[in-house]
Amino acid sequence: MQMLDRKAALAIAPLWRLAFRPFFLGGALFALLAIALWAMALAGHVGVQPLGGLLAWHRHEMLFGFGLAIIAGFLLTAVQTWTGLPSLAGRPLLALFLLWIVGRLAWFPPLPAVALVAIELAFVLVLLLAFARLIYRARQRHNAPIVLLLGLLAACQALTLLGLLHGDDALQRRGVLATLWLVAALMGMIGGRVIPFFTQRGLGLSSQAPARPWLMWSLLGGSLAIAGLTAAGFSLQPHVMLTPLFLLVAGLHGLRLWHWYRPGIWRVPLLWSLHLAYAWMALAALGMALWHLGWLQQQSLASHALAVGAMGGLILAMLARVSLGHTGRALTPPAAMTWAFVLLHLATGCRVLLAGFTSYGLWLAALGWCLAFALFLRHYAPMLWAARVDGHPG
Repeated sequence: MQMLDRKAALAIAPLWRLAFRPFFLGGALFALLAIALWAMALAGHVGVQPLGGLLAWHRHEMLFGFGLAIIAGFLLTAVQTWTGLPSLAGRPLLALFLLWIVGRLAWFPPLPAVALVAIELAFVLVLLLAFARLIYRARQRHNAPIVLLLGLLAACQALTLLGLLHGDDALQRRGVLATLWLVAALMGMIGGRVIPFFTQRGLGLSSQAPARPWLMWSLLGGSLAIAGLTAAGFSLQPHVMLTPLFLLVAGLHGLRLWHWYRPGIWRVPLLWSLHLAYAWMALAALGMALWHLGWLQQQSLASHALAVGAMGGLILAMLARVSLGHTGRALTPPAAMTWAFVLLHLATGCRVLLAGFTSYGLWLAALGWCLAFALFLRHYAPMLWAARVDGHPG
């Protein structure tokens, strides 16, 4: 039976054997193109207007186009390892990826609003069902929170698209910003599993930092509370009463990083990139606390610390590490990836620290982001579309 399964897997083109391959490749390419297009739009060089305008497109696509593609690639690959059950491969995986592509193309020129909404929601619902089905079959209750988070992501996307349909900017913002904190909750869960493990392996330590479940559950609860309050519209304007919640989340993230920290991480790009990206989550929560106190003028600075530094940084670091492991290669990235990590975090600094004072901050942030993902694609695309180097059918 195993031999038949192996033969069937090897008969599939390498790109469609596991979900990380097409979605990491497509998501990284989209990250580059979408930010390049957004920068051109800010400069007034884009004439075509998507449904709801370019700002609505940018808000939606960086989370539900780019972010959700990487989430799909990671979870649909990881669930096979977690459960021991086969995940999407071959034609079903190709169909899901094509649905994702159609969703990206549907904005330019825009399809009728109802068709666009149907396509966008179809992707996240299929992802939810494909992942939840295997978790349920394997009776893995400890992974049920991830199923819950995917369901909430779908609900927030529906809220965002509802605002788009009705031309309600506030409703769009509620959906998008709530989604950002749901992604933070997911990053907190996955990061809590992989960062201590990767740190142990990368430094050759005898053991990893002790698990502290109370920290994971506290951060999950705090992030869900922020997402819920945001979706309900309570966090779109400064409210001093929300400050303690954001300070608590910032402190818990900082405590987690302190427990994970080992001085040797600075010798290993695949490690310091993960730790530094995770640190942006604490800084983003701290920034939100300052905004609610009235000490930070622009909420978008804190939101972009979370979106660019934490989400973008963790994604780039995970793409670099996971792609090596799942293609049978040694966990030593190409030397150029060190520059990619540096560029990504410099881009975050420009977006968060400079953009509030000068438009050059936006241009430098866009340039750094695009160069970082261009370097990833240059060195990793051949790995993702080719067979594993060790002959494994994955």
